[in-house]
Amino acid sequence: MGHITSKSYLHLQKRLDKNAQGAPASDTLFRILEILFTEKEAELVSKLPIRLFTAADAAKRWKIKEDEAEKLLDELADKGLLMDFEKEKTRAFVLPPTMAGFFEFSLMRTDGRFDRKVLSELFYQYINQEEDFVRMLFGLNLPADRTLIHEETIPDKSVVLDYEMATCIINTASCITVGICYCRHKMSHLGKACDMPQEVCLTFNNAAESLAKHGIARKISKEEAMKILDLCKSKGLVQIGDNVQKGVNWMCNCCGCCCEALQGYKRLGYKSRIQSNYLAVVDNEKCASCKLCVTKCPVEAIAYDDKTDKIVIDAEKCIGCGVCARFCSSHALSMKRVRKQYVPRDSFERIVVNAIEEGKLQDYIFDNYDLWTNELLREFLKVILKLTPRKLLMANMQLRSRFLAFAEQTKMHELYEKLFEEGKSVKPGDVKLSVDVAAKRAGKSHSR
Repeated sequence: MGHITSKSYLHLQKRLDKNAQGAPASDTLFRILEILFTEKEAELVSKLPIRLFTAADAAKRWKIKEDEAEKLLDELADKGLLMDFEKEKTRAFVLPPTMAGFFEFSLMRTDGRFDRKVLSELFYQYINQEEDFVRMLFGLNLPADRTLIHEETIPDKSVVLDYEMATCIINTASCITVGICYCRHKMSHLGKACDMPQEVCLTFNNAAESLAKHGIARKISKEEAMKILDLCKSKGLVQIGDNVQKGVNWMCNCCGCCCEALQGYKRLGYKSRIQSNYLAVVDNEKCASCKLCVTKCPVEAIAYDDKTDKIVIDAEKCIGCGVCARFCSSHALSMKRVRKQYVPRDSFERIVVNAIEEGKLQDYIFDNYDLWTNELLREFLKVILKLTPRKLLMANMQLRSRFLAFAEQTKMHELYEKLFEEGKSVKPGDVKLSVDVAAKRAGKSHSR
């Protein structure tokens, strides 16, 4: 890398990369961090835990008084670089990942705190042109986002689950905010944005409370959120939301031309699993050959075959958003439930599974990077987590550890999914198997 940066930003990048999502080093990334963080802030944030922490925790690591630490944390939250929550009557903070996280928050601001044009150009370089970050992001076993189907296109509403519906996410939210769409705003500074509305990025629950408190997004009612949703659906935008069943933090209204999730999906060969559980199907006997569905599809999954005069849907590309069926006036297109995507119960489950998959769980458990004992324990745990399912069972029998039991179940989950793909009668996606069941499947007996 040709860019010269201080040790503080190098330390911050390493801290960000310990997150399950990661932040690959790049000259462009260092330029972004230098705009968002002062050198002092970069050094301080590099020492923060990955998990939730309090001002007292930060003060201890920074070796300063608690009220001084809280003031610094507030300043970082005001910039959108930290989020804060009330947890059991105690104020807790967390450093969000880059995406969905502080990258977006920096452009959602409208107070001129950052040079959004320069940031937009750098974000475009790091995410849309360089390969490392987007390949890492789309290579996660459990993606951070998932597609929400247009509910109006589902013929049988009894089969759709609550967490699959954008309306249910809105109706059950404790707080809702709306902010500027990061993707379209970024593209507007590059002269590449479409004419779709920009104030349509919805945030929910604790995340919404934090963004509203620090002036990053505007608090709105459920009725206003529904109007935004209806507007976006009428314009053929795709709803892509937080990949969890409970405690959804955000939902974007995405276009195929600006949205980084959809752009990355197309750019990397449709490898990411952001699809809903639905697939578009066509009845060519009803088709009027208007080809509107071809232009409306945000991921280029629909084509018109001139030779056969028929619409063709690529099932591998289709994300199951329902946009095509919504705009089909001849009712030739419909949505069929064909998949069963594993959706984590909450953010904690998704992070833990991804951390195990990426070999980073030790960074969450032993996350004081100034202590040599934590470094030793991280290395030990890193080795343990690389064990095969059978050896992990043996280690768990000796260590009697709850997190090893969870890791063990996750390893068995991988094994079960492999067996399922080979045609064996094993249910995929079941990460809630008990350790006893896992032991029996591995040919071992295990008792507590």
